[in-house]
Amino acid sequence: MQLDPNSDQVPQENIQLPSETTNTKSRATGRRRRRRLFAGSVSRRSFLGHAGIFTAASVVAGVISSPLSSKNRGDIVQAQEITQGKKPVRRFNYIQFREKAFRVRVQAAQANQQIEIPPHPTNGDEERYPNKIATDTRGLPHNQRGEVDLKAYDSLIKALTTLNPDDYENIILGGTRKLVNPQGALAISLEGINASQIAVPPPPTLDSPEQAAEAVELYWQALLRDVPFHKFEDDPNVAAAIAELNNLSAFQGPKQNGVVTPQTLFRGSVIYVDESDSSGRTAKYVIPPGVLDGPYISQFLLREIPYNTQFISPLIRTALAGKDNDFLTNYDEWLTVQNGGNSGKSIKYDPTRRFVFTVRDLSELAHIGGALFFGALLILNAGISAPLNPGNPYVKSKTQVGSAATFAPAHFQALLNLAPSRAIRASYWQKFYVHRRLRPEAYGGLIYNNLVNKTDYPINSEVLNSTALAQTFSSFGTYLLPHAYPEGAPFHSSYPGGAGVIAGVQATLLKAFFDENFIIPSPVEPDPNDPTKVIPYSGPPLTVGGELNKLATNYYIGRSNGGIHWRSDGSAALAIGEEVAISILRDERLGYNEKFDGFTFTKFDGTQITV
Repeated sequence: MQLDPNSDQVPQENIQLPSETTNTKSRATGRRRRRRLFAGSVSRRSFLGHAGIFTAASVVAGVISSPLSSKNRGDIVQAQEITQGKKPVRRFNYIQFREKAFRVRVQAAQANQQIEIPPHPTNGDEERYPNKIATDTRGLPHNQRGEVDLKAYDSLIKALTTLNPDDYENIILGGTRKLVNPQGALAISLEGINASQIAVPPPPTLDSPEQAAEAVELYWQALLRDVPFHKFEDDPNVAAAIAELNNLSAFQGPKQNGVVTPQTLFRGSVIYVDESDSSGRTAKYVIPPGVLDGPYISQFLLREIPYNTQFISPLIRTALAGKDNDFLTNYDEWLTVQNGGNSGKSIKYDPTRRFVFTVRDLSELAHIGGALFFGALLILNAGISAPLNPGNPYVKSKTQVGSAATFAPAHFQALLNLAPSRAIRASYWQKFYVHRRLRPEAYGGLIYNNLVNKTDYPINSEVLNSTALAQTFSSFGTYLLPHAYPEGAPFHSSYPGGAGVIAGVQATLLKAFFDENFIIPSPVEPDPNDPTKVIPYSGPPLTVGGELNKLATNYYIGRSNGGIHWRSDGSAALAIGEEVAISILRDERLGYNEKFDGFTFTKFDGTQITV
């Protein structure tokens, strides 16, 4: 039977369990077939098809043929005890080690295959609006109202449906900028679960009060870009933002005692699928432990990063304050970017480097990036000497320490650097193949056309009547959403956020590697009088786990501060990244020789898990 590469079926007639009674000739033939099977480049689907001949139980029980003795393995010389003089020496059992690797890989593959595929509901907007106004179509050609050319849209959907690489090359673009990596989401990872096995609730609909609330928050973030975080307590515009967010009917950001406060404003949250709803449509909103504690900015963005003999400064290059560094406020400029062109503008940078101090500073950090979670790893290891996770098998060993191979920072670094690409695959699969949610800049264009060109797009009245929108028009002379980035958003859709999944997967891994309950010594915060310096922070203790959670939310909220992501984009992305990290750790631990009870840490929802 020929195996269809697109089928999940295993040809049952080809199943043949190994037997110790097989003759030598058959065993030799089997060895040759096995070499051919695993030689060269073999796809994961092909591998799983062949691996399917073994049940999960048989893999775990070791039914797959393993080396026994030279008598039972024909001409293959097994490890044996030999004598050199009077000292016995045992050679390493090479074949047994190879077979163990095979069994581990099959076990991981089969365990992942058995994880059910959850529902993947959308918000229905793509089907609801024939002109695709609620769908991400940036980079394709649009008319003067910013509505997509449907022929170009169909060329995109054709590629996303057929998955034929040639069809991606025939997508009709509107300008010189290219779509970002739509086929990358189709890459099959050899670590962790498949993207289709991760659940995420649908984003808010175009006409909903939830979408309006997220938009109001974005307009306020644009208006408050140059406000220092320590001014949140007494700035009158901040007070106006808080008052308005509290009056919205569906705002889902962090609150204390049911209300938005200066301590919760623009801080991060996480969205999971509510497991009590089997449809996968209901979202569960949580505030990760530690996110509301202490200074707005994580300690991992305020400390010098020790990198062996070098030290990386936490001072950043940031943008100058003022409207000259706000973009896409002119309609022609906005339309050019929607069509795949460039605004022709650039950021004016402050010549003085400083700590992350204002909303704009955080947006620029999230725009360009930095050491971030790799920096956090170095700070944890050499900067504050944080203990390893208590479950690390070498913590109590009397004779050994870990290394780059297992259970030491160099090993952690390898996983930390691998994980983002795996998480991005999961994020981009949702972006391109499930939700295709419009970006905030496109939503701002719909608002503009309703108010200026008298279109009748279904925008909820809570944003149309908001103080944030009125004040934006008063300050910028436009109803478009002012952006901190001249290019606007990357050319892939909004939900879930790419930066958010990276933050989620790396923060989770670091919590698994280090003792998340360790209290960070000598915490600091930026000097209110001089943002090139820090001063001691005095307040409730800050833990490693809490500050890693805060770092993750700082990163994705920074993208919202720039205007390119909705809150729910990042909130859902953190949960996806966490799930990818858990699945990588689950696969990783199968191969360890150490006595190890599993990675134990606290998820973003506050529950403890052992992987």
